[in-house]
Amino acid sequence: MEKAFKEGAEKVIRACGEIIRTADRSELGVESKEGHANFVTRYDALVQKELQEGLLKLRPGAAFLGEEGDSSQYPDAEEVFIVDPIDGTTNFMAGLDQSCISVALTRNREVVYAVIYDPFKDAYYEAEKGAGAYRNHGPIHVSQAPLERGVAFIGTAPYYEELRDVSFAKAREYLDRCIDIRRSGSAALDLCSVADGRAVIFFEARLQPWDYAAGLLIVEEAGGSVMDWEGRPLNVGAVSSVVAYGSGVSGVWGQAESGQPVYFRNK
Repeated sequence: MEKAFKEGAEKVIRACGEIIRTADRSELGVESKEGHANFVTRYDALVQKELQEGLLKLRPGAAFLGEEGDSSQYPDAEEVFIVDPIDGTTNFMAGLDQSCISVALTRNREVVYAVIYDPFKDAYYEAEKGAGAYRNHGPIHVSQAPLERGVAFIGTAPYYEELRDVSFAKAREYLDRCIDIRRSGSAALDLCSVADGRAVIFFEARLQPWDYAAGLLIVEEAGGSVMDWEGRPLNVGAVSSVVAYGSGVSGVWGQAESGQPVYFRNK
Protein backbone atom coordinates (compact mmCIF):
# COMPACT_ATOMS: atom_id res chain seq x y z
CA MET A 1 0.00 0.00 0.00
CA GLU A 2 1.36 3.38 -0.98
CA LYS A 3 2.91 5.47 1.79
CA ALA A 4 1.03 8.57 0.61
CA PHE A 5 -2.30 6.73 0.87
CA LYS A 6 -1.61 5.44 4.39
CA GLU A 7 -0.46 8.85 5.60
CA GLY A 8 -3.48 10.52 4.01
CA ALA A 9 -5.86 7.97 5.50
CA GLU A 10 -4.39 8.46 8.95
CA LYS A 11 -4.86 12.22 8.68
CA VAL A 12 -8.51 11.82 7.65
CA ILE A 13 -9.29 9.19 10.30
CA ARG A 14 -7.58 11.04 13.15
CA ALA A 15 -9.45 14.24 12.24
CA CYS A 16 -12.72 12.33 12.41
CA GLY A 17 -11.66 10.87 15.73
CA GLU A 18 -11.30 14.39 17.07
CA ILE A 19 -14.90 15.09 16.04
CA ILE A 20 -15.99 12.11 18.14
CA ARG A 21 -13.76 12.95 21.09
CA THR A 22 -14.95 16.56 21.34
CA ALA A 23 -18.62 15.95 20.51
CA ASP A 24 -21.26 18.04 22.25
CA ARG A 25 -23.18 15.37 24.13
CA SER A 26 -26.08 17.76 24.78
CA GLU A 27 -26.85 17.74 21.03
CA LEU A 28 -26.41 14.14 19.89
CA GLY A 29 -29.59 14.09 17.78
CA VAL A 30 -30.34 10.45 18.62
CA GLU A 31 -32.64 8.46 16.32
CA SER A 32 -33.67 4.80 16.36
CA LYS A 33 -32.88 2.31 13.60
CA GLU A 34 -34.26 -1.15 12.87
CA GLY A 35 -33.58 -3.62 15.67
CA HIS A 36 -33.66 -3.56 19.45
CA ALA A 37 -31.82 -0.58 21.00
CA ASN A 38 -30.15 0.27 17.67
CA PHE A 39 -29.39 3.98 17.59
CA VAL A 40 -27.72 6.55 15.37
CA THR A 41 -26.57 10.05 16.29
CA ARG A 42 -25.89 13.07 14.14
CA TYR A 43 -22.21 12.43 14.76
CA ASP A 44 -22.42 8.98 13.14
CA ALA A 45 -23.71 10.65 9.98
CA LEU A 46 -21.24 13.55 10.17
CA VAL A 47 -18.19 11.33 10.68
CA GLN A 48 -19.26 8.97 7.90
CA LYS A 49 -19.64 11.91 5.50
CA GLU A 50 -16.15 13.16 6.35
CA LEU A 51 -14.65 9.68 6.00
CA GLN A 52 -16.36 9.06 2.68
CA GLU A 53 -15.21 12.35 1.19
CA GLY A 54 -11.68 12.09 2.54
CA LEU A 55 -11.02 8.43 1.75
CA LEU A 56 -12.46 8.55 -1.77
CA LYS A 57 -10.22 11.51 -2.58
CA LEU A 58 -7.29 9.25 -1.73
CA ARG A 59 -8.73 6.31 -3.68
CA PRO A 60 -10.94 7.82 -6.41
CA GLY A 61 -11.78 4.51 -8.07
CA ALA A 62 -13.03 2.82 -4.90
CA ALA A 63 -16.64 2.34 -3.79
CA PHE A 64 -17.93 3.00 -0.28
CA LEU A 65 -20.07 0.89 2.07
CA GLY A 66 -20.88 2.57 5.38
CA GLU A 67 -23.14 1.63 8.26
CA GLU A 68 -25.18 4.80 7.90
CA GLY A 69 -25.63 4.47 4.14
CA ASP A 70 -28.82 3.87 2.20
CA SER A 71 -27.80 0.35 1.20
CA SER A 72 -26.18 -2.59 3.00
CA GLN A 73 -25.41 -4.32 -0.31
CA TYR A 74 -21.75 -4.88 -1.13
CA PRO A 75 -20.90 -2.56 -4.07
CA ASP A 76 -19.93 -4.01 -7.43
CA ALA A 77 -16.39 -2.60 -7.54
CA GLU A 78 -12.85 -3.95 -7.37
CA GLU A 79 -11.97 -1.84 -4.33
CA VAL A 80 -14.45 -1.03 -1.58
CA PHE A 81 -14.11 0.89 1.68
CA ILE A 82 -16.18 -0.75 4.46
CA VAL A 83 -16.65 1.79 7.24
CA ASP A 84 -18.26 2.10 10.65
CA PRO A 85 -18.04 5.79 11.61
CA ILE A 86 -18.70 5.10 15.31
CA ASP A 87 -18.52 1.50 16.43
CA GLY A 88 -20.01 1.51 19.92
CA THR A 89 -22.70 4.16 19.40
CA THR A 90 -24.50 3.19 22.62
CA ASN A 91 -21.23 3.68 24.53
CA PHE A 92 -20.79 7.03 22.79
CA MET A 93 -24.30 8.14 23.80
CA ALA A 94 -23.66 7.11 27.40
CA GLY A 95 -20.33 8.93 27.61
CA LEU A 96 -18.39 5.71 28.25
CA ASP A 97 -15.47 6.69 25.96
CA GLN A 98 -15.36 3.19 24.49
CA SER A 99 -16.00 3.77 20.78
CA CYS A 100 -13.92 3.81 17.63
CA ILE A 101 -13.74 4.37 13.88
CA SER A 102 -13.40 1.23 11.76
CA VAL A 103 -12.14 1.38 8.15
CA ALA A 104 -11.37 -1.57 5.87
CA LEU A 105 -10.25 -1.39 2.26
CA THR A 106 -11.11 -4.52 0.31
CA ARG A 107 -9.88 -5.65 -3.09
CA ASN A 108 -11.95 -8.31 -4.82
CA ARG A 109 -13.71 -8.96 -1.48
CA GLU A 110 -10.47 -9.49 0.43
CA VAL A 111 -9.42 -7.00 3.12
CA VAL A 112 -6.03 -5.59 2.12
CA TYR A 113 -5.77 -2.62 4.48
CA ALA A 114 -7.46 -1.83 7.79
CA VAL A 115 -7.54 0.83 10.48
CA ILE A 116 -9.38 0.94 13.81
CA TYR A 117 -8.91 4.18 15.72
CA ASP A 118 -9.86 4.72 19.34
CA PRO A 119 -9.82 8.53 19.75
CA PHE A 120 -10.30 8.38 23.52
CA LYS A 121 -7.12 6.36 24.08
CA ASP A 122 -5.42 7.68 20.93
CA ALA A 123 -4.83 4.08 19.84
CA TYR A 124 -4.37 3.78 16.07
CA TYR A 125 -4.51 0.14 14.98
CA GLU A 126 -3.38 -0.55 11.43
CA ALA A 127 -2.73 -3.60 9.27
CA GLU A 128 -1.80 -4.27 5.67
CA LYS A 129 -2.15 -7.68 4.05
CA GLY A 130 1.14 -9.52 4.46
CA ALA A 131 2.82 -6.68 6.39
CA GLY A 132 1.83 -7.24 10.04
CA ALA A 133 -0.37 -5.37 12.51
CA TYR A 134 0.50 -2.24 14.47
CA ARG A 135 -0.70 0.06 17.25
CA ASN A 136 0.56 3.62 16.87
CA HIS A 137 3.10 2.22 14.38
CA GLY A 138 4.57 -0.32 16.81
CA PRO A 139 4.06 -4.05 16.05
CA ILE A 140 1.44 -6.03 17.98
CA HIS A 141 0.87 -9.77 18.39
CA VAL A 142 -1.87 -11.99 19.73
CA SER A 143 -1.52 -13.77 23.06
CA GLN A 144 0.03 -17.24 23.20
CA ALA A 145 -1.96 -18.13 26.33
CA PRO A 146 -4.48 -20.99 26.19
CA LEU A 147 -8.15 -20.31 26.84
CA GLU A 148 -8.00 -21.34 30.51
CA ARG A 149 -5.32 -18.72 31.19
CA GLY A 150 -6.92 -15.82 29.37
CA VAL A 151 -9.86 -13.41 29.26
CA ALA A 152 -12.68 -13.86 26.75
CA PHE A 153 -14.41 -10.84 25.22
CA ILE A 154 -18.02 -11.39 24.19
CA GLY A 155 -20.64 -9.58 22.14
CA THR A 156 -24.33 -10.07 22.85
CA ALA A 157 -25.78 -9.21 19.40
CA PRO A 158 -28.13 -6.73 21.15
CA TYR A 159 -30.04 -5.73 18.01
CA TYR A 160 -31.27 -9.31 17.51
CA GLU A 161 -33.51 -10.40 20.37
CA GLU A 162 -33.79 -13.94 18.96
CA LEU A 163 -30.05 -14.47 19.59
CA ARG A 164 -30.04 -13.61 23.30
CA ASP A 165 -30.35 -17.16 24.60
CA VAL A 166 -27.62 -18.64 22.41
CA SER A 167 -25.32 -15.66 23.08
CA PHE A 168 -25.55 -15.97 26.84
CA ALA A 169 -25.39 -19.76 26.75
CA LYS A 170 -22.14 -19.52 24.87
CA ALA A 171 -20.89 -16.83 27.26
CA ARG A 172 -21.50 -19.27 30.10
CA GLU A 173 -19.50 -21.94 28.26
CA TYR A 174 -16.55 -19.56 27.98
CA LEU A 175 -16.89 -18.44 31.60
CA ASP A 176 -16.53 -22.07 32.66
CA ARG A 177 -13.33 -22.47 30.62
CA CYS A 178 -11.46 -19.15 30.86
CA ILE A 179 -10.36 -16.79 33.64
CA ASP A 180 -13.30 -14.42 33.09
CA ILE A 181 -15.40 -12.75 30.40
CA ARG A 182 -15.75 -9.09 29.38
CA ARG A 183 -18.35 -7.15 27.35
CA SER A 184 -17.12 -3.80 26.02
CA GLY A 185 -19.85 -2.79 23.56
CA SER A 186 -17.52 -2.38 20.56
CA ALA A 187 -16.77 -5.43 18.43
CA ALA A 188 -14.04 -3.56 16.55
CA LEU A 189 -12.20 -2.69 19.77
CA ASP A 190 -12.68 -6.24 21.07
CA LEU A 191 -11.00 -7.55 17.92
CA CYS A 192 -8.13 -5.15 18.59
CA SER A 193 -7.88 -6.53 22.13
CA VAL A 194 -7.37 -9.99 20.66
CA ALA A 195 -4.80 -8.66 18.17
CA ASP A 196 -2.96 -6.80 20.93
CA GLY A 197 -2.83 -9.81 23.25
CA ARG A 198 -5.17 -8.50 25.97
CA ALA A 199 -7.92 -11.04 25.24
CA VAL A 200 -7.37 -14.61 24.07
CA ILE A 201 -10.72 -14.81 22.30
CA PHE A 202 -13.73 -12.77 21.13
CA PHE A 203 -17.06 -13.97 19.79
CA GLU A 204 -20.42 -12.57 18.70
CA ALA A 205 -23.40 -14.34 17.15
CA ARG A 206 -24.12 -11.80 14.40
CA LEU A 207 -22.09 -8.87 13.09
CA GLN A 208 -22.34 -6.64 10.04
CA PRO A 209 -19.35 -6.27 7.66
CA TRP A 210 -18.51 -2.79 9.00
CA ASP A 211 -18.28 -4.27 12.51
CA TYR A 212 -15.68 -6.93 11.70
CA ALA A 213 -13.97 -6.26 8.34
CA ALA A 214 -11.11 -4.12 9.66
CA GLY A 215 -10.65 -6.21 12.79
CA LEU A 216 -10.46 -9.38 10.71
CA LEU A 217 -7.25 -8.27 9.01
CA ILE A 218 -5.75 -6.73 12.15
CA VAL A 219 -6.19 -9.99 14.10
CA GLU A 220 -4.85 -12.16 11.29
CA GLU A 221 -1.83 -9.95 10.70
CA ALA A 222 -1.13 -10.05 14.45
CA GLY A 223 -0.92 -13.84 14.23
CA GLY A 224 -4.46 -14.77 15.22
CA SER A 225 -7.35 -16.56 13.55
CA VAL A 226 -10.85 -15.40 12.61
CA MET A 227 -13.77 -17.56 11.48
CA ASP A 228 -17.51 -17.95 11.88
CA TRP A 229 -19.08 -20.20 14.52
CA GLU A 230 -18.95 -23.20 12.19
CA GLY A 231 -15.24 -22.85 11.52
CA ARG A 232 -15.59 -21.30 8.06
CA PRO A 233 -13.68 -18.28 6.70
CA LEU A 234 -15.65 -15.04 6.84
CA ASN A 235 -17.34 -13.86 3.66
CA VAL A 236 -16.44 -10.18 3.81
CA GLY A 237 -19.48 -8.20 2.79
CA ALA A 238 -21.97 -10.58 4.46
CA VAL A 239 -23.57 -10.67 7.89
CA SER A 240 -21.83 -13.34 9.97
CA SER A 241 -21.10 -14.82 13.35
CA VAL A 242 -17.50 -14.09 14.33
CA VAL A 243 -14.90 -15.82 16.49
CA ALA A 244 -11.36 -14.44 16.78
CA TYR A 245 -8.60 -15.93 18.92
CA GLY A 246 -4.91 -15.94 19.66
CA SER A 247 -2.23 -18.49 18.87
CA GLY A 248 -2.53 -20.28 22.22
CA VAL A 249 -6.10 -21.33 21.46
CA SER A 250 -6.54 -23.92 18.73
CA GLY A 251 -10.15 -22.97 18.30
CA VAL A 252 -13.56 -22.63 19.87
CA TRP A 253 -16.90 -24.31 19.58
CA GLY A 254 -19.83 -23.39 17.41
CA GLN A 255 -22.78 -25.26 15.96
CA ALA A 256 -22.77 -26.99 12.59
CA GLU A 257 -25.71 -26.82 10.17
CA SER A 258 -26.67 -30.29 11.39
CA GLY A 259 -27.24 -28.82 14.83
CA GLN A 260 -24.32 -30.74 16.32
CA PRO A 261 -21.66 -28.78 18.21
CA VAL A 262 -18.30 -28.20 16.60
CA TYR A 263 -15.37 -28.28 19.01
CA PHE A 264 -11.99 -26.60 18.47
CA ARG A 265 -10.04 -27.52 21.58
CA ASN A 266 -7.12 -25.82 23.30
CA LYS A 267 -3.60 -26.81 22.31
